[in-house]
Amino acid sequence: MDLSFYKSAISEEIRDEGRSEGRAEGIAQGILLFLARSGVDVPDEARERITTCGDPDTLNRWLLRAPAAQSVEDVFADE
Repeated sequence: MDLSFYKSAISEEIRDEGRSEGRAEGIAQGILLFLARSGVDVPDEARERITTCGDPDTLNRWLLRAPAAQSVEDVFADE
């Protein structure tokens, strides 16, 4: 059985991409959990913006703002 594909550069790139997507999904879920716990209403448009964002820096900024947010607009401030 030829397993060379699993050691190839393209295979590693695919794995890295999957890891990045998984981290982004986890951060997005954390943001939504903080907002839900605080009783902040998250409209569908804002939920989609959070869950489809793939930029780790943006997601981390939002995650840091989420615990103190009184509205979803507080999370997106200065964006």
